[in-house]
Amino acid sequence: MMPSSSASGAQIIVVGSGMNSLVCAALLAQRGKSVLVLERNDRLGGCIRTEELFPGYRHDVLSSWYPLFVGGPAYAALKPALQAAGLEFAQCDYTTGLALPDGSGIALKQDIADSARRLDAWAPGDGAAFGAMAQRLFGEDAALTFGLLGQNPYGAGMLKLLFGEWRRRGLDGLMAFAADSLESFRRWSDRELQSDAARALIAPWVLHTGLGPDDACSALIGKLTFAAVVAGGMPVVKGGSQGVVDALAKVIEHHGGRLQTGAAVERILTHGEGRRRRAVGVMAAGREYRASEAVVCNVTPGQLYGTLLPDAPEPLRRRAAGYRHGRGGMQIHFALDAPPDWRTPELRHVPLVHLTESMEQVCASVTEANNGLLPARPTLAIGQPVAVDPSRAPAGGWILWVQMQELPVRVKGDAAGLIDTPADGRWTEALREAVADRVQARLEPVMPGLAQRIVGRRSYSPADLEALNCNLVGGDPYAGICSPDQFFWLRPFAGSQGARGHRTPLRNLFHIGAATHPGPGLGGGSGYLVAQQLAPRGGRSGT
Repeated sequence: MMPSSSASGAQIIVVGSGMNSLVCAALLAQRGKSVLVLERNDRLGGCIRTEELFPGYRHDVLSSWYPLFVGGPAYAALKPALQAAGLEFAQCDYTTGLALPDGSGIALKQDIADSARRLDAWAPGDGAAFGAMAQRLFGEDAALTFGLLGQNPYGAGMLKLLFGEWRRRGLDGLMAFAADSLESFRRWSDRELQSDAARALIAPWVLHTGLGPDDACSALIGKLTFAAVVAGGMPVVKGGSQGVVDALAKVIEHHGGRLQTGAAVERILTHGEGRRRRAVGVMAAGREYRASEAVVCNVTPGQLYGTLLPDAPEPLRRRAAGYRHGRGGMQIHFALDAPPDWRTPELRHVPLVHLTESMEQVCASVTEANNGLLPARPTLAIGQPVAVDPSRAPAGGWILWVQMQELPVRVKGDAAGLIDTPADGRWTEALREAVADRVQARLEPVMPGLAQRIVGRRSYSPADLEALNCNLVGGDPYAGICSPDQFFWLRPFAGSQGARGHRTPLRNLFHIGAATHPGPGLGGGSGYLVAQQLAPRGGRSGT
C-alpha cells in the first residue's frame, strides 16, 4: 500500500529535477516512499532539455549523450519501468573520432580491438598502447576504479573494497594506483604514446570533466572516459533527451509521486538543536512543504549552505563559499539541410568528433580561458545526433551539436586579438555570436560548404547556460571542477561540521547532483546512491 502524505508534503522531498533528482525520486517511489519533486523552472530536467529550435529539428540544447547512464546501476535498476514508460535509446556502430584542421582524421567504432587496429594504422604503435590501456582499465584496475566511482565513499562497501584491494595488491600496489590516478594526461601521454595524433585524439576527453591535460588526475579521467566511450558507445534518447525526463516522471507518478514546477525553494525548514536538528520540509514560493523523513537537494554547495541553510555553521559556509566552479561552456546548434561533407567521409557516421590541432593546442586553449581570454583555436566537440537517431531532423536534414569547454566566465580579451570584448567582461549577444562565427569558420575547412547548408544556428554563451540552470555557475557545465581537492571522497569538499559526501550536518538532509560524488555526467550516480541509503532494497531506511 502506498504511504499516505498530505497535499503539501511527502515522506521525502527532492529539490531540483535534474537527472540525479529524477533517478532518486523514481527509485524511492518504486520502493514505496511518497515523494515530492520541486523544480524552480517551468519544466523538469535540469540540464536535459530538448527544443525544436528550427521547424522539424529537435535539438538537445544542453546535454545529449548517455553512456554513463546506460552503463550504470541507476538504469539497470529502472530499466524495465523506463522501457514500459516509452524510453528508448539508440546508438550506432561508431563512437568517436578526431578531425584535424587540415581535414584528415580518424573514426572509431564500438569495439576496443577494432579501434586499436584503426589507431595503429593511423598512428603506428599507439593502437597497441590503447589496447593495453583499455585492458588494464577494464581488467586489473576495474574493480577499484569503478568501485571508487560507484559506491558511497563513506559506506561500509568502500571499506570492504579497499581492504580487498589491499590484500590483493599490497600497500605498494595501492600507492602505485593512487600515484597513477593523480598523474596529468600530458605526462602519461608523453610516456606511453608515440604520436602527436594519438595524443590529440584522447586529450579532448579530459575536458569533459572540466580539467585540462596539464591538471592532476587528468590522465585517469581522460583514459577512462575515452576507453569507456569506445567500449560502450554513445547512446542517445530516441526523439530527443526530453524522453528520459518524461519516462522518469511517468515512473514517479505511476508510483504515487508528485512533481511540481515553478516552485523555487527558498530555504530548508528545520527543527531541533545540535545533533538532534532535522530537516522537516522546505519553503518554496512562500509556501511550506513538509517532509516526514528526509529532504534531498540537487543544488550547488553555495546554494545549499549559503541560501537554503543560512544558519549553517560558519566553517561549513566558508568551505561552500570556497568551492571552485570551472571554466565556462558554450553550446552552438546548427540545423542543416543535408549532412556535411567531411573531408574524412567516414566521420559523417560518428556521434561525437573532436576538432583540434594537437594536445598542446588543447592545453593552450585551456590556459587562455583560465587567463580570461577567448581561445584563438578552441577545441570543438562536434555531436551528430542524426547519425544515431534520424528522427531528430526532417528527411535529408542534419544537426550539429557543438560544445566548447574552454571559455572564460569573465572575458578579459581575445587571444587572437580579433574580437572586441566588453569592458566589464560580461557575455553579451554580440560577443556570443562573434565566438559562434569563429567556431563556424573553424568548421568550414573540415566540412567544406557548411555555410550553404545551414538552415539555422542558435548559440548559448556561458551566461545563457547559467540562466537556463542556476547550478551551472558561470556557465560551468560540470558544476565544479573535478580537481583532486574536489573529487572522490573530497567532493564537494573535505568533511566539515558533519558534511561528508552526500551527508550534511542534518542527519536527514542529503546533497546530490554533479557537485557531489561521483561528479558530473548523466549517470544519475549520486541520486542512486542516496536512494540506496534512504530506501535500500530489502533493508531499512538510512535515516
